[in-house]
Amino acid sequence: MTFELPKLDYVNNALSPIMSEETLELHHGKHHQTYITNLNNFIKDTDLANSSLEDIILQSSKDESKVGIFNNASQHWNHNLFWKCMKPKGGGKIPPKLEKRIIADFGSVEKFKTDFKQAGITQFGSGWCWLSKCNGKLLVTKTANAANPLIDNMQPILGCDVWEHSYYIDYRNRRPEYLDKFVENLINWEFVESLLD
Repeated sequence: MTFELPKLDYVNNALSPIMSEETLELHHGKHHQTYITNLNNFIKDTDLANSSLEDIILQSSKDESKVGIFNNASQHWNHNLFWKCMKPKGGGKIPPKLEKRIIADFGSVEKFKTDFKQAGITQFGSGWCWLSKCNGKLLVTKTANAANPLIDNMQPILGCDVWEHSYYIDYRNRRPEYLDKFVENLINWEFVESLLD
């Protein structure tokens, strides 16, 4: 199987000024494409060549000799979710079904938002913050570098990239501001809710 760069559901300037056209062109067109190119090269003519992306992630995560495969496969998966989790004029009111689950598992929407942003702020160095399903509950977690919650038997439904290439052009070293803008102005809550079941 040859993996390809997914087409975005919006044009490169559609998330501006929260995420600039320059950031999106570099992040999607260069960084994400590089992960895909590397992954395709790594798995060519191997026993993983015809595996699904999720299977590649799970199999390579347990094998230190396949760390290059894991990093690029996981980053491809992470970014596929990340692009879908955003939309122009995002944020705003959370749809009722998702809001009810968030309140049940976190106590309030504000508590969830605080926990999610704090996970991203406190992730040392590169990584991700997540909202995932685990044993019927929603959990906020963070992962370093390319890792994602799939390898811990969780199903991510929202992910935010806190690698510097995700925000440095627009926010410099102000990661907390980037996370605040992501949560309040970019999240496609309808998409996140669609992954609940």
